Amino acid sequence: MLTLYRPGTGWLHRMPAGPKLLLVLAVVLGVSLLPSHWSSAAIAAAATIGGYTVAGLGPGGSGILELGRQVHAIRWVIAITALSQLVFLGPEPALANVARLTAAIAIAALLALTTRVTALLDAIERGLRPLERLGLDAQRIALLLTVTISTIPVLGRRAGEVRDAQRARGARNSPRTFVVPFLIVALKHADELGDALTARGVR
Repeated sequence: MLTLYRPGTGWLHRMPAGPKLLLVLAVVLGVSLLPSHWSSAAIAAAATIGGYTVAGLGPGGSGILELGRQVHAIRWVIAITALSQLVFLGPEPALANVARLTAAIAIAALLALTTRVTALLDAIERGLRPLERLGLDAQRIALLLTVTISTIPVLGRRAGEVRDAQRARGARNSPRTFVVPFLIVALKHADELGDALTARGVR
């Protein structure tokens, strides 16, 4: 299964998966609950830039470069969201909501970048295990959360790869020529996810 994990020795890499998951969820929740004001866009941007700066992803400006790659990977999500929000809600809510959405995805990507999928899966399963007495399937929920956290940035990167391949062949930059190849790679990713779930005995 394709993941975004990148080996490293920074403090976020060394942090146990369970506390790291709770920390990232708290920050994402905090950003998501910001009101739709101009100031919220600045706060969301500052939280995201600060997070990548102090995450210890590498020497110098490696964190900011990685943030740029993450934002670039989801640029179409940002563009479509911005356009729809601008049309239906106006400039201020549109900017605030797009900033919150971008920040939430980028901060969640920090978890995928610094945590192996197996470690994240095990941490979620351990956290949910007490609830199995109530009939909760901890393994299935852990898989669902792990797949959700990792799939959005992965598909964003796949979309970027499709665009780059089209540009390399000199193809016109249009949504119609983008949709079909992107659906193919998205379905391929879904197949890989299915194989990974089957390998863990989940049907």
